[in-house]
Amino acid sequence: MATFNIKFFTQVFITLLVIMDPLGNVPIFLSLTSGSKTSSQKKLAFQAVLVAGGGIGVFALFGKQILDYLGVTIPALQGSGGLLLLLVALELLTGQASKPTALDEVSVALVPLGTPLIAGPGAIAAIIVFVKEIRGGGDVVALVAAILSVLVILWLSLRFSLQLIKILKESGIMLLTRVFGLLLAAIAVQLVAEAVQGFIR
Repeated sequence: MATFNIKFFTQVFITLLVIMDPLGNVPIFLSLTSGSKTSSQKKLAFQAVLVAGGGIGVFALFGKQILDYLGVTIPALQGSGGLLLLLVALELLTGQASKPTALDEVSVALVPLGTPLIAGPGAIAAIIVFVKEIRGGGDVVALVAAILSVLVILWLSLRFSLQLIKILKESGIMLLTRVFGLLLAAIAVQLVAEAVQGFIR
């Protein structure tokens, strides 16, 4: 029976937790869902984490093959994710971000919540690297356990962040939307910059 690799679990868990940043995604989640009913927001939180988990799972299993087949590099993945986030940031900054409705909640959970905000280029690249480091069944179990643990933390952070809406009210959410729209734009530009550096290397 394979021995559970605690060291590998800790490495994957901490890396993904930092990259996927549960607390950092809370204000953006609140900004994008502030116009929805509480029940819809809870649903969106679960769907977004589910989508992120599915995306990470697919890239854990077939990431290298997919990128190799398409001829796509990690820097290209970073660049596309950065541009997509920049579009979302501009909508938040200009106040033109549409509030989710019953018709488009699924699309919001897919983009930008599920990906690239939660399961972004950094998380995908990290997973592909960690999969290469697997040396046995214990490592596989550790990897899966670490991914599931981070996803649970993400869901809890989004699920219970809804209480902030009652405290901050509409004006507070609007202020947060502008501030974190600016920060999101900075993250997007950083991703594009890293992509350019990657292409140069």
